[in-house]
Order: sequence, then C-alpha cells, then structure tokens
Amino acid sequence: MLNKSFTLIETIIAIFILTTGILAISSLISYFISASSISSQRLIAAYLAQEGIEIVRNLRDTNILSGRSWDYGLSDGNWQADYNDTSLSPYAGTFLNLEANGLYGYGPGIPTIFKRKINLQKNTFFVRSSPSLPSFPEEFLKVTVEVSWQERGRSHSLTAQANLYNWQP
Repeated sequence: MLNKSFTLIETIIAIFILTTGILAISSLISYFISASSISSQRLIAAYLAQEGIEIVRNLRDTNILSGRSWDYGLSDGNWQADYNDTSLSPYAGTFLNLEANGLYGYGPGIPTIFKRKINLQKNTFFVRSSPSLPSFPEEFLKVTVEVSWQERGRSHSLTAQANLYNWQP
C-alpha cells in the first residue's frame, strides 16, 4: 500500500512540474512575439521619420534648383506630407495608408496605425569668417519628425531631427 501512494505523490509532482514548465514556455513565447511586434513597428516608424526629413530636404533642394528662395513653402508649424507631395499640408493627425505600390502615404490604401507629424522651425546662427570681421546671420531650418502609433493599448512614438541649411552660396 505504501508503494502505491508514493507513486501517486510522484505523479502529482510530475504533473505540477510539467504544467509549470509548459506555462513558463508559453509565457516566454508570448513575450517574444510581443517584443518582435514592437520591434517591427519601431523599425517602420524609424523609416517613416527619416522619410519625413527626406521629403523636406527634397522640397528645399527643389526650391533652390528652381531658382526660388531655399525656404519657399517651408514655414514654421506642424505639417504632413507623403513621398510624392510637392508641398506641405497642415497637420491633420491623419493616419498613413499602405498604398498599392507598397509605400506609405495619404492616398487610397490599407489604413495603418501610424501618424507622422513634421515640425519646422526657422532658426538663425551667426557666422564669422575671420576674427577681425563682423559676424553675419545665417538661417537654418530645424526639422523634427514624430511618428506615433498605438499598439496593444499603449502609445508609442519615435522622433527624428535634422537641421537643413541653404547650400547655395
């Protein structure tokens, strides 16, 4: 009789250890899936933020090459634009769409969880070409792009920043 009850206790302990192991493994898998999803979203957000800076850089370069002032249409404020825009639009908090061509924009497509806000600020710094000469003001454009999204009830955001200058003498 003692032998049978010892076997029953062993079985209960073995089931407990096995159940604990399975629960630990399943929670670890769940954590890695969640972390993988957040990493994927952060990578997309980083590319969207860099693209926002490149859009403004392209507008600046187009202005210079077209003979306009380098900062034409690039005034202070919050803006939005996508890869094929020729000007900035006021920021409306609109979600980006995944368009049929695989690019993110505001045209027709599959709605995404991402919003992109482009903030522009004109600033001035003073340049002195030599110690004996007076300094003169030089303008630059501070571009800050914030990409925000919500996932699993939590808000996330990623910010990128660049300073753009008038490269034409």
